[in-house]
Amino acid sequence: MTETRPLIEIEDLHKAFGDVHVLKGNSLSIAEGEVAVLIGPSGSGKSTLLRCINQLEEPTAGRVRIAGVTQGFAEEPLADGRWQRLSEKEIAAQRAKIGMVFQRFNLFPHLTALGNVMEAPVQVLGRPAAQAKEQALELLDRVGLLDRAEHYPSELSGGQQQRVAIARALAMEPELMLFDEPTSALDPELVAEVLAVLKDLASGGMTMVVVTHEMGFAREVADQVVFMADGRIVEQGPPAEIIDHPRSERLKGFLDSVL
Repeated sequence: MTETRPLIEIEDLHKAFGDVHVLKGNSLSIAEGEVAVLIGPSGSGKSTLLRCINQLEEPTAGRVRIAGVTQGFAEEPLADGRWQRLSEKEIAAQRAKIGMVFQRFNLFPHLTALGNVMEAPVQVLGRPAAQAKEQALELLDRVGLLDRAEHYPSELSGGQQQRVAIARALAMEPELMLFDEPTSALDPELVAEVLAVLKDLASGGMTMVVVTHEMGFAREVADQVVFMADGRIVEQGPPAEIIDHPRSERLKGFLDSVL
């Protein structure tokens, strides 16, 4: 039996904003095809960890490697020991391989659902419009919105807008997908339709890191659950272990508040 190689390797990651130390030396390994769910109270560093993975934030210390490639920096330090930052073009090329979906949908209001999904492949990847349109229609069909292709964001519900945002991220054919509380801005009755899309992606083998308070989703879909508090990973393991048999009082208290 061959061991699945890690797709994401986070090594002793720190992030400070001035005097505020948000991430305090976290290490995490996520295998290719795995779903990792990050849970924890607000302010624990979950979103900052995601933003460091896709280089929306530059780590203060530590390294993020994806498919064996260091993100944001040259592989070897300079002669004086400093790490050389990659160019913005090189960083953009790395970031293009990572899809990210935020709490807010951030769709272009002047473009239809179809136009939103087509935009990046045409403008960033330089694909012909006909090819991008064909792919976009397939993705909208996958998230259950083919019949809404010509609708503008203002004509869509929150759940539908979030599903368009997921299709838009998938249009770049990413190696992994990051989700930062993708259902937190939705009315309760719309949460299930977005979680269904995430479950479909997971069953298809997409590597995913999901920040969420949806414990049912974590229990059903996650390969590993990572509990963060005060900028540190406190516990991590399979859902049955972390959710059903928490060891630390900090995790027990958190679960009591959300279950």
